[in-house]
Amino acid sequence: MKRIAVVLGHPDRNSLCGALTTTYVQAAREAGSEVREIRLGELKFDPVLWHGYNRVQELEPDLVAARESIEWAEHLAFMYPNWWGGMPALMKGFFDRAFLPGFAFRYRDRSPLWDKLLRGRTAELIVTMDTPRWYNRWIYRRPGYNEMKRTILGFCGIKTVRVREYAVVRHSSRDERQHWVAEVAQ
Repeated sequence: MKRIAVVLGHPDRNSLCGALTTTYVQAAREAGSEVREIRLGELKFDPVLWHGYNRVQELEPDLVAARESIEWAEHLAFMYPNWWGGMPALMKGFFDRAFLPGFAFRYRDRSPLWDKLLRGRTAELIVTMDTPRWYNRWIYRRPGYNEMKRTILGFCGIKTVRVREYAVVRHSSRDERQHWVAEVAQ
């Protein structure tokens, strides 16, 4: 049994990502895992880190609760669309505001190194996109995955263990989308 925090990065719960999230949560619970959901489109928070790390910006209650779920979790599952080569702005704003020094990482005095404060957790990315998978990989070089796996999750000590891509959404049939949802359930 695992403790899993599922993050829906799509602002619309009625999207394909929303359906994938609902299915994942249900399947994980049926498998005996404890699951907490973080649906970013339903949280109330300012996604802009107005002064960078120069001034403390108080966390809204929804961000405090989300951070508690992330600390509680052993595994994180992120469901989101690939827009413009990366995550939606709302999701990026979530990372900017929630994954702050002292929570997700800590810079060391007089050193270029840092401490990874979320070490010991794993993550998986479930990503939808309109770009063909081969084009995203070979032409674009997967900028969104590099950002998530290396410069956000890896920077904080979270090990990404799986990436699932579902594409091309805009040309997919109802049967294909149902197959994707069934695949996530497994």
